[in-house]
Amino acid sequence: MDALTSLFAGFETALTPLNLLWALIGVTLGTLVGVLPGIGPALTVALLLPVTAKLPAVSAFIMFAGIYYGGMFGGSTTSILLNTPGESASIITALEGNKMARKGRAAAALATAAIGSFVAGTIGTLLLTFAAPAIAEIAVQIPPTAKFALILLAFVTISATFGGSPLRGLISLAFGLGIGLVGTDLQSGQARFTLGFPELLDGIDFVTVVIGLFAIGETLFVATRLRKDKGNVIKLQGNASMTREDWRRSWKPWLRGTALGFPFGAIPAGGAEIPTFLSYTLEKKLSKHPEEFGQGAIEGVAGPEAANNASAAGVLVPLLTLGLPTSATAAILLAAFQQYGLQPGPLLFLTNGDLVWGLIASLYIGNFMLLLLNLPLAPVWAKLLNIPRPFLYAGILVFSTVGVYSLNNSVFDLVLLAIFGVIGYGMRRFDFPVTPAIIGVILGPTAENFFRTAMQQSGGDYSVFVTQPSSAFILVIVVLALVLPPVLRARGKRAA
Repeated sequence: MDALTSLFAGFETALTPLNLLWALIGVTLGTLVGVLPGIGPALTVALLLPVTAKLPAVSAFIMFAGIYYGGMFGGSTTSILLNTPGESASIITALEGNKMARKGRAAAALATAAIGSFVAGTIGTLLLTFAAPAIAEIAVQIPPTAKFALILLAFVTISATFGGSPLRGLISLAFGLGIGLVGTDLQSGQARFTLGFPELLDGIDFVTVVIGLFAIGETLFVATRLRKDKGNVIKLQGNASMTREDWRRSWKPWLRGTALGFPFGAIPAGGAEIPTFLSYTLEKKLSKHPEEFGQGAIEGVAGPEAANNASAAGVLVPLLTLGLPTSATAAILLAAFQQYGLQPGPLLFLTNGDLVWGLIASLYIGNFMLLLLNLPLAPVWAKLLNIPRPFLYAGILVFSTVGVYSLNNSVFDLVLLAIFGVIGYGMRRFDFPVTPAIIGVILGPTAENFFRTAMQQSGGDYSVFVTQPSSAFILVIVVLALVLPPVLRARGKRAA
């Protein structure tokens, strides 16, 4: 009942005219960036961090939540009509949805993706409403040793999940941790890794790092691969709609996809890739029409799209209750919290309950807005695919530069932005995942604080991490996460 009471209070916050306007702006922007190829919600939130610094925190996060959910909705349009998945979680949607579109069933593919996203997002938000407060109550009692071990687990599993090579993921993480250490050590007062530049004594602004690695790096990477010929965009005739048979074949995959997506989003190293592939495999096994898979099966769009959006709600559980991001967008949302001087975690529900519950309530409102935007306006969103990419990415470069400069009016920040942009391009060029680096920058100082607190409480005894049961259990999982994958791969090669 406490959760329901808090949720109703959150609706009072979210339903004010100003916050409704920010929610509408967020879902519209999110759908827009989801439709445009190569731009995702993580990049958009990163670009808007400097712009929203003057907004009230509640309004800013309501808009960010709309962008997050809207990006998941809009990504299906690009996958279905252009066969270009904006992120790895949309690969399955492109596989089956584009085949449906080529058969003249683009309207049905877009409709099942939009309605499935609404169903999964709403159920996922319901689960978030009741799971988050319960986890927050438990998390208050977690000792610093276990909190450090949890962050270490997130570091290891996220580094192993993102990208094709766990080693590259760990190298990316180490780079991010190094950037996070730049500046003055608050306990000793000593300057660290400043290279003699006084501008670095306060550390490197995470907004500069995030925009450089994400926005500038992505723009340079796309520009080097830009082709003069345009992709073959399939034209959409009429609004997104479904027949009675489409409904009959879609509603069960929506529910099964939701059941798979939410828990995978909620665990460290979750995200949407694994549940979307599992959902596709499950639907193929359960389908009465397995011969259609690979040729345009509607179940192959409905299930994975639901899993994708349910995982988006699941990602908010560890972010809000433990301060642990399990996706790129969640990492940048964590940076946004820190921009407002807030630290997500169990105390956030006590100290900033109006913000947390206003954010959760806005997810219900945003989901409903997205359904109204996506079904009747699908032809409008489809036309956005014809925007020339040079114009699009030139705009991102200008917006990024102006945004970073506006933070401190510093040319030094622009030099750093260019450096991180080139590094971001190099990471993409040589297949180093960017997300572990971002998480290292943001969570590194927090991990250091928990480690130091644990050391102070134990009198400098390192064994406290293995004698304290909860931290010892988590560290065992960390070791298994590092050791088991190469062992299993080696056994698989020998068996082959």
